[in-house]
Amino acid sequence: MKKYHEVSDIQFTDETLIIKIDGRRYEFQLPEISEKLANASAVERNRYEISPSGYGIHWPLIDEDLSIDGFLGIKHAPKKIKEAARV
Repeated sequence: MKKYHEVSDIQFTDETLIIKIDGRRYEFQLPEISEKLANASAVERNRYEISPSGYGIHWPLIDEDLSIDGFLGIKHAPKKIKEAARV
């Protein structure tokens, strides 16, 4: 399995998600990334699963999934655009 990102050290303050991605520390304002996380309890926030590939994080108690590429602002072109770019 391809490893997309190394994700670790997930922490929360009242309004912030603090996360280490590929060795770099990031802070995100919860209301800007997820209404569900912004309104979740500490127990709900701290029960998460990082995908084995490092592609995303799942919070099962609130049924929320966020991609690491989304956090980093990485956008992937649809397959048709990628193929057209090769021509």
